[in-house]
Amino acid sequence: MVAAASVVVAVGTATGMLSALDDRHASDEAKPEVSSSPYLAPLPAVRTPSASPSPSASASPPRKNPEKTPGRTPTPTKEEKAERAEKADNGVVRENGSTAFVSTGLYRHPQSQVLDWVRANSGDPRLAVIASRIADHPAAVWFADYTPSTITARVRAVTSGAAAQGRVPVLVAYAIPGRDCGGASQGGAPDLDAYDAWIDAFAAGLGSAEAVVILEPDSIAQAECLSSGRRSRRFASLARAGRVLKAANPRVRVYYDAGHSGWNAAEKQATWLRQAGAASAASSDGVFSNVSNFHRTADEIAYDRQVLDALGGPASLGAVIDTSRNGNGAPPDGEWCDPSGRKIGRVPTLNTGESRIDAFLWVKLPGESDGCKGSPGTFSPSYAYDLAR
Repeated sequence: MVAAASVVVAVGTATGMLSALDDRHASDEAKPEVSSSPYLAPLPAVRTPSASPSPSASASPPRKNPEKTPGRTPTPTKEEKAERAEKADNGVVRENGSTAFVSTGLYRHPQSQVLDWVRANSGDPRLAVIASRIADHPAAVWFADYTPSTITARVRAVTSGAAAQGRVPVLVAYAIPGRDCGGASQGGAPDLDAYDAWIDAFAAGLGSAEAVVILEPDSIAQAECLSSGRRSRRFASLARAGRVLKAANPRVRVYYDAGHSGWNAAEKQATWLRQAGAASAASSDGVFSNVSNFHRTADEIAYDRQVLDALGGPASLGAVIDTSRNGNGAPPDGEWCDPSGRKIGRVPTLNTGESRIDAFLWVKLPGESDGCKGSPGTFSPSYAYDLAR
């Protein structure tokens, strides 16, 4: 495992979803409410010299486009204006060029480890806190096991359930070959041809309603472990995956791996993202960051805007941030495995009030262990209670 990586420990398909709550509090820590989440494990935090993603604290090389500054959106080209007009058919175009979701609520999947625990432990004194602050909120549903024969039906079960409620599901595709560079979350498809076929089957279950796909956490930020040739082939497969997903359902938002604010410099990450198709409207709606990690929301917002500025592409590209466990920020010692003193972060919402930030999501389910407070990916009520109280 690379020291700077965000490790996801996958045990199986994570089933859980985030609820639609509009959080406009300035604090990272969530207010007393509840949510449910996915069936998977987290990405480790990284030891960083500073919690700030500001240019002065990063090793970013000189900007290729010095006229661009974080937070400023370039004047859209003729092609970008046409693309925005097309997107407006399925949503409301915001002032910053991104397209707002038509649905206002995120989908909470009725099956998750935390919900199973809540149903089975009605007399537990921790129940009220865990139920109200974690189990009642929507969280992402992970598809982390390579099962080609069932993936279409399993994806369809989530998307159809969400469509019936008029809500937006968040699905995590996590089966890239060589996953986690052979570390704790190793696994995935046997090769890229098999992965491409798995993505085709995944896309077949997306339906026609709005959905968010978090495409392969760590697959780009952690690509340093791959040879140049293997990295190029992986990125080509990811670009193809985005195109397939969006062709199957044009209302699906596909977001690519930006790592987090304590990992790669924004310019480097943007270069890799561009190679993986993240700058093309045909395959991408932007980037995601902080999945299963702990970095503060403000740091992620600043970092994601830097990445988007360096990435280029349509003005409609945005970012989504995993806020599930970042209420107290990342541990100063860089510990990633169920570190103590962490808190749940801002509740999931599609209305962030932040330019170019499309959503705050709970991609990682609070309470699912990284492997130090229980088996990797399993729900730990004591850990959940510590995060939520």
